[in-house]
Amino acid sequence: MSRSAWHIRTSAVVLAWLTAAAVAAAMHRQLPAATWLMVHLLLLGAVTTALLVWSWHFSVAVLRAPQAPTRRGEAVRIITANLGALGVVAGVLMNAPAITTVGALAIAAAVAAHVTALVIRLRQALPSRFAFTVRAYVAAGLLLIPGIALGVLMARGTSDATTYSQLLLGHVTINLLGWVGLPILGTLVTLWPTMLHTRLAPDAERQARRALPLLIGGTLVTTAGALTGLDLLAAAGVAGYLIGIGLTVAPMVTEMRQRPPAVFASWSALAGVVWLSGTLIAFGIPLVSGAADGLSRIAGQLVAAALIGGVLQVLLGSLSYLVPVMVGGGPSAMRRRTARVDRAMAPRLVMLNAALTVCVLPSPSAVRVLASTLVLVAVGWTILLIADSLRPSPGDTAPTTADSHTATRHHSGGAVVALAIVLLAVVGGVAYDPAAVGAAAVSAAPASAGVTPTGETTAVTVTIEGMRFTPQRIQVPAGNTLTVTVVNSGDDVHDLVLETGQRTPRLSPGQTATIDVGLVGRSLEGWCSVAGHRQMGMVLSIEAVGGTDAALAAADQMPAGHDGHDSAPGDTTVTADQIDLMAEPGPDAATYDPRLPPAPATRVHRVRLVVTEVEAEVAPGIRQTRWTFGGTAPGPVLRGKVGDTFIVTLVNDGSIGHSIDFHAGALAPDGPMRTIAPGETLEYRFTATRAGIWMYHCSTMPMSMHIANGMFGAVIIDPPDLAPVDREYVLVQSESYLGPPAGTASAEKIAAGLHDLVAFNGYPMQYDHEPLTATVGERVRIWVLAAGPNVGSAFHVVGGQFDTVYREGAYELLPGTGGSQVLGLFPAQGGFVELVLPEAGTYPFVSHVMSDAEKGAHGLLRVTDAP
Repeated sequence: MSRSAWHIRTSAVVLAWLTAAAVAAAMHRQLPAATWLMVHLLLLGAVTTALLVWSWHFSVAVLRAPQAPTRRGEAVRIITANLGALGVVAGVLMNAPAITTVGALAIAAAVAAHVTALVIRLRQALPSRFAFTVRAYVAAGLLLIPGIALGVLMARGTSDATTYSQLLLGHVTINLLGWVGLPILGTLVTLWPTMLHTRLAPDAERQARRALPLLIGGTLVTTAGALTGLDLLAAAGVAGYLIGIGLTVAPMVTEMRQRPPAVFASWSALAGVVWLSGTLIAFGIPLVSGAADGLSRIAGQLVAAALIGGVLQVLLGSLSYLVPVMVGGGPSAMRRRTARVDRAMAPRLVMLNAALTVCVLPSPSAVRVLASTLVLVAVGWTILLIADSLRPSPGDTAPTTADSHTATRHHSGGAVVALAIVLLAVVGGVAYDPAAVGAAAVSAAPASAGVTPTGETTAVTVTIEGMRFTPQRIQVPAGNTLTVTVVNSGDDVHDLVLETGQRTPRLSPGQTATIDVGLVGRSLEGWCSVAGHRQMGMVLSIEAVGGTDAALAAADQMPAGHDGHDSAPGDTTVTADQIDLMAEPGPDAATYDPRLPPAPATRVHRVRLVVTEVEAEVAPGIRQTRWTFGGTAPGPVLRGKVGDTFIVTLVNDGSIGHSIDFHAGALAPDGPMRTIAPGETLEYRFTATRAGIWMYHCSTMPMSMHIANGMFGAVIIDPPDLAPVDREYVLVQSESYLGPPAGTASAEKIAAGLHDLVAFNGYPMQYDHEPLTATVGERVRIWVLAAGPNVGSAFHVVGGQFDTVYREGAYELLPGTGGSQVLGLFPAQGGFVELVLPEAGTYPFVSHVMSDAEKGAHGLLRVTDAP
């Protein structure tokens, strides 16, 4: 095979992996383990293939060794690694640890063979100025093998969350710093001046030789610190690695001064090195400052910065330079291909880096979604252009000098357009969720009405801790100017809204904002506007000493919409006379499938739960905005057996903080049940040690509000002796406290215990319209969970008798002469009943708290004769 054909084919494989990663990113809501999948399609597929191809190519070049007469050995290594990567991906997605292990062993074997071939080539070669590059490749390959072993250990499961976290951090650091970082830095020593078409800096070789031990040692020390939980040890490793980067990059700066970057390849590679260095610094600072626990809050941002900003940009830049050069066809063809890759260079670079900056910095969820879409567009655009450079195009002409000058002007204009698009995305996201950045309304009664200025200023700092403002009361002399600085020291998203309409943005934990209240002439009320927080006690009183409150007490002068509710002016909650449960459900009211499939055979369950805010019909003609796990209320039912491990990735795509609490796992709540801000991700890992039907729910305060607004679901862990049945259903009972139309639940109704609806699986009386089914003589098992938040259940099948009752982990009745008529459950309790229906007919099932049955806890079980 010719060199040109070889590089066309191997580059196509790399681009195929990159395309798969981009597709996974675009479809992440529909894919299981989406974050894991995106990361490994990029690193295990695209990057590993590229490193195997190009590290061998550069080793041959820098050692001035003749190319082997055949590429059979190289091809076998690359094919084995790719088959192994496919096996790992398939094994994880299918929850098949054996397939994952075989795939990992295949990758390890391919890399070990690659390292062996490099060592043989190094020993056979004459002394070379750039042998350190090959040594970097060898070290990277050796470091990947323990990195693979750590990944296999995680895939096979461990019940201890702390151990898993340490394994994960060790796996990430050794692979990212070792397998990926060492080859990048070792290659750029010679590739960077080649991209710039300038000479190598005089001290580049010496600096690279000095840097290599620091880079290797830094990788090992950082990994050791990660595996042992010794933060300062990990910080020392990061510091050593950063010094190694500095030694390597210093000559690159000299070369850049000789000839600045002018093409996409060099700019992209430069941006990648900057992102990698910045990510390491951001990772190291919490380790040194003793705030390592906070790393979990920014883990998603660090991963995005390192992989997309760093690794992916270096890879795209390198391919943009190497593919046109290696494909062949002479200087003219190479210039034509390079010109294709450089099309719209500035817009792509600006769009990717500016939008990625928005993604990793604190920003509202809607803004982050739009910015990540732009990142995906820029990456996909570049992949297409690199792929386009692989095809022959004899009709192309190389750009002339005049064309190049014109292109420079076009680049500037394109950069401005791309930046404008990113800014529009930010503005659009803010317009979608203005409360997230503190958009204020206008008050009908200004705070300064009827007061003489004193010329004095009162400055107050208010700290948020838990569900309280501290201090809760501020006294200000009437006529003074007031500024209030709000510091969110809690673990949830909050804000401060004054009755004047002034407000802070939504503040994530650790953030600060200041309200310039202005001249104060009367007392004011303030509160947190996040749903339910005001009712939990998040109120603030500003008292104007000697103010004009009495003059403003008249109802026609008080600000509209501030009557003690968080709703907008004119909003009122849905009332009982507006509810008609006898009406037909609307066309978009999808029935929640109550059928329960058997527990899967796998012992490790990987689940991705995305928190979304969904406006949906909750009763005929009544629409509310629900907070959901996975788009439905209740969320998806999880099922397994005693001893199974569940690895749940929680993604907060909502507009406020959320969390998750699995009753099926016994573990300290401090870490896995913490509240995460919009845009953040959390991994919750537990092993099911006891059987039963267990509730999961959002545990962010006020918990009653989050559960009532849809954030609950069921986990079923089969008892070891569970017998098979003919039909199996699951019903999760909950109640609704209706807020304003299309709004969230009413916190006032929740606090008062005044529920409007009771439903099985989220929609009242839905199984009157879509009945459950069975056949005469079949054994039917019905699992029931009372999710509440405040109301229990008395589950009863009209016309049926239970011969088996299982409640809260124990059998209360087994088949015999006895029977049961009801399964009584307090909120958060669950169990199952079994019965055999003797005759064909329609059997209603209800909660025998009859007023709740009349509010929607009602359905039908339709039984037909056997065929």
